[in-house]
Amino acid sequence: MKKALILHGTDGSSKENWFPWLKAELEKNGYQVWVPDLPHPEKPNIDRYNKHIFSLTSGQLDEETILIGHSSGAVAILGLLEALPDDVKVEAAYLVGSFKDDLGWEKLTELFARPFDFEKIKKKSKSFYFIHSDNDPYCPLDHARYLHTQLGGELIVLPGQQHFSIGTAGEVYRKFPYLLSILLPIKTNIDAKSISASSSTVTNQ
Repeated sequence: MKKALILHGTDGSSKENWFPWLKAELEKNGYQVWVPDLPHPEKPNIDRYNKHIFSLTSGQLDEETILIGHSSGAVAILGLLEALPDDVKVEAAYLVGSFKDDLGWEKLTELFARPFDFEKIKKKSKSFYFIHSDNDPYCPLDHARYLHTQLGGELIVLPGQQHFSIGTAGEVYRKFPYLLSILLPIKTNIDAKSISASSSTVTNQ
């Protein structure tokens, strides 16, 4: 069965931004979807998050699974991939508004308590997609470029989308049709053509 895990960002919840909408859209297309409220999101911690996620998914993460993370949830996906058993690999990881260090914020330091083993992480997902804006007020584009260099996959730069959140870009981010068009490229009727037409994609497979 197709499965999807969606992780929210710092100080966030499963009910904000485009997460409920994306869950519903994926479920319409036959996915089992987890959108957990991560424990103590005010100070993200890889080990605490992984314990919660593994308890929730009960060994069901496999090659039919896609992982989607926003902001610190994207960083958490890196930690989750690194912690997967050696014989487990997922279909794809979609990292929206990701970053490579604590950005000078004390609340983010526990995300980077240990250096990531990028070679190990790279083996745990068949593909990687880094989705970033050219004017993200929190996470510089160079951070996504760095992660893309380490892991390969595709770097997709969407102009003027801030941090892909209601708080930075407004109510439009109750939905995220462009992301859905990447997740379901054949079935989805894209209504974000104005964004996609001006996007810049760099591929390094």
